[in-house]
Amino acid sequence: MNRLTDKTRKSATSTRESAARHLQRGAAQVLPALVLGVFIALGLVGAAWLGSGALLDFKRLDRTVEVKGLSEREVGADLAIWPIGFVEADNDLARLYRSIEAKSARLVDFIVKAGFPATEIAVSAPTVVDKQAREYGGDDNSPFRYTGRASVTVHTADVARVRATMNRLAELGREGIAIGGDYGGAQAQFLFTGLNALKPAMIEEATRNAREAAGKFASDSGSDLGKIRRASQGQFSIDDRDPSTPYIKKVRVVSTVEYYLIY
Repeated sequence: MNRLTDKTRKSATSTRESAARHLQRGAAQVLPALVLGVFIALGLVGAAWLGSGALLDFKRLDRTVEVKGLSEREVGADLAIWPIGFVEADNDLARLYRSIEAKSARLVDFIVKAGFPATEIAVSAPTVVDKQAREYGGDDNSPFRYTGRASVTVHTADVARVRATMNRLAELGREGIAIGGDYGGAQAQFLFTGLNALKPAMIEEATRNAREAAGKFASDSGSDLGKIRRASQGQFSIDDRDPSTPYIKKVRVVSTVEYYLIY
């Protein structure tokens, strides 16, 4: 009876020891898997957080403002092209040409005495129209068969002298030289050729004005102004300030700049 009891106790002890060993082996296998699962879960959480942060940054960078900056200058013309045209009519062709030559010479003399060097004066060849040689007749009731036109052109940087001399053309009219007519008259063309010297400062000013406008918008919207996303420079324009003063020019340029807004 005692032997049976001892055997029973030994068998029970052996069973418990075997079960303990199985539990230890199971725990040894489960623990690494559990740790691995925890790290995977943490990795997924971190990736999701980083992804949401990147998306947020992208959305922030996608917010922009486009502004325009203007720069203007008023400058005086530095070049004048002044064609002085006149018209002559006669029924005798040879006499017409002699009259045109004489009046062209008088016009050149008038311009030289006004202070312009001969190198700035050009005389055009006369053009003569014979009404009887026209293929199609017109309603021209002029008593003269031949009409001649000629011009003397002044090309100079002395804009002030051109303006002053233009006011004296009536002197030629009193001598019988009909300035103007349908040949173009004596209207001077005033130009400004110094644009390249103005460009750097004007571009800088236009860009600065654009940034000030963008900064004001950013401040009003509760954001900070970021870097430039893109920029484009408009064409420079040179126009008369007004019809009465064609010798004063308005130079203008507009720059378009797009900035990032940071919230």
